[in-house]
Parts: sequence; C-alpha cells; structure tokens
Amino acid sequence: MAAPPLPRPTGATAAAPDRPVVAEGLTKRFGGTEALRGVDFDVARGQVLGLLGPNGAGKTTAVRILCTLLRPDAGRAFVDGIDVVAQPLRARARIGLTGQFAAVDDRLTGTENLRHVGRLFHLPGPEVRSRAGELLERFELDDAADRPARTYSGGMRRRLDIAMSLIGRPSVLFLDEPTTGLDPRSRLGMWDVIEELGRSGTTTLLTTQYLDEADRLADDIVVIDHGRTIARGSAAELKRALGGEQVEVELEDPGDGLRVLDLLTPRACGPGHHDEGTTTVTVPVADLAGIVPAVVRELDAAGIAVRDVGVRRSTLDDVFFALTGHPAEDGAAEGAPDPPAPQRQGAAT
Repeated sequence: MAAPPLPRPTGATAAAPDRPVVAEGLTKRFGGTEALRGVDFDVARGQVLGLLGPNGAGKTTAVRILCTLLRPDAGRAFVDGIDVVAQPLRARARIGLTGQFAAVDDRLTGTENLRHVGRLFHLPGPEVRSRAGELLERFELDDAADRPARTYSGGMRRRLDIAMSLIGRPSVLFLDEPTTGLDPRSRLGMWDVIEELGRSGTTTLLTTQYLDEADRLADDIVVIDHGRTIARGSAAELKRALGGEQVEVELEDPGDGLRVLDLLTPRACGPGHHDEGTTTVTVPVADLAGIVPAVVRELDAAGIAVRDVGVRRSTLDDVFFALTGHPAEDGAAEGAPDPPAPQRQGAAT
C-alpha cells in the first residue's frame, strides 16, 4: 500500500509577505552523506510549524542553514524575504534561536544572562533592563532572577534560554528540539511556554522527534525523513490522509500477526502494522461502518483466536509509520551528525 501523498504543497515564494520563513530545495552534504536532499517548506506568519522527523533526518541542518550557521550546497532560504546566504547579517537581526543545548552562562544570574544578550544586541541600557524584567516575569523566572543559572532546574534553564532568544524581539523564533533531555514535568512546562508564544503571535519553527509534541503544539507539520520532505499538513490533515481510523486486533497468539495483516489488506487504506512478538495488529481503514463484527467473522472463519477487536483514531505515530515504514523512535535516518555551532543568534553576531 502506497504511503499517503503530501496533503498540501506549500506554493510559497521568497517574496510572500505572509511567509516569513521559506526553504526552497535545500541540499546539504557532509562528506559522502547527503543530510538534506531538496527540502522545501515555509512557515506562515504568527503560526507554529512543527518540523518532524527522527534523529538524523535533517531537521537541525535545515534550521542551521536558515539561521545562517551553515551554507547550503544548493537551494535557497529566506527569513522575512531576506536571502540568508546573500545577506546573513540582515537575516540574523530577524532571528531568535534556541538550540538543543541551552546557551545559558551558569556563572551569571538569570537577570545577568538576559542583560548580557541585550547588550550584544546593542539595546540601550534602560531598554535592556526593562526587557529583561519583562521576560523574567513572562517566563515565571522573576523569583529566581538573582540566582546563578547553575542553580536552575533543567526546565528553568530552557525557559531562560528561550527568553534570551526573545530579548531582541525577533520576527522569527527557531526552537530546535527544545524539550530534549527534560523530565516529563519540565517537558509539559515547556509545552505551556511554546503554546503561549503561539497565542502571542510569535512565528515559530519547532523541530522535534516527539510526535505528541508536534500534535499538541504545531499549527502545521512538515515531516522529514532521510533528508527529504515527505508530507505536509496539519495533524488532522495528515491523519485523514492515512484514513483517520484504525482497526485494532488483539491476538491470542503473536504468531498470527502476519496472517491478520494479509486478511485485512482488502479493507486497508494504508499499510498495517504489527511488531514481531507482540499481540497487537493495527490497520488503517476509510470506512468504519459495521467493520468490527465483519472483522470478527472473518477472523473466526480463518481460525484466528483473538482477545479483542476495536477501533481507534489514527495518531501521528500511525502517520509516521505509514510514510516511512518505521516508527519515529526507530534509530536515526540517514545523515551525518550536525557540526558544532553557536546557539545564540542575533544582530550582534
């Protein structure tokens, strides 16, 4: 069964005023490995775009090109209509970047970290002080403002890192896997922060390998695998492209999984899934009418013992498996490790 097609081509151009981030045909090679193979996407103004893919898929490479930290081998990239290769200094003045590792100086307090970045942006002293206080309050760090950052929890450090990215009032914020390494409570706290940024109208490009994160936070999602753009749409559109609903069969004998997949193939609108050794088989279907009793009859006629047959709504995990042939958490896609790069971007760079 073929994977769902791209639900919606972007159709954006570099000059589109409502698309402050545009990537066109980005290609990047590290030695003999192609990290990007003609990636296209754009971000609508005031929205959160989730750039989704496993480790090594090319997400961070694409972000670093857009933030002027890498030059593409081919293709073009624009921020607010500015060519990031031809005019990197102008582009950097529009960008805020929070990378996978916090760029916080542990020796400085929260206030001192923010004021230091403000001075790098050449902001006037009164504005630096005012902006630092505003961001500390906004990110609920005002009670810890005078404590050294080394005393902060992981979630507090990430909130401070994002605040530092915003001090220069960038038109576009890049969040590169901002919840990596956080405990579940801190991760949920970061989700609240990103949702608040979205509500405030901040144009955000969020890279993530977590499907639940993209499902909750992103207005639009671009799926990248093996350095290529393989799907585009909202979470709901991607799920509908897969079929929207899943038949789920719980088996008595895990060895019957392949037989069940073969039996249900005529009803499927996408590839089914069964992990060897497990008892659960899931198959995407377009029409749920009467399907549970019909499947029960077919399984009984085939002599396949089951514990349960039910239906559930498709998830982004199902979409990703249908598109790539593997779960999102399986290994890395082809690609080279991204080279070290500075984490903070801005006009002073």
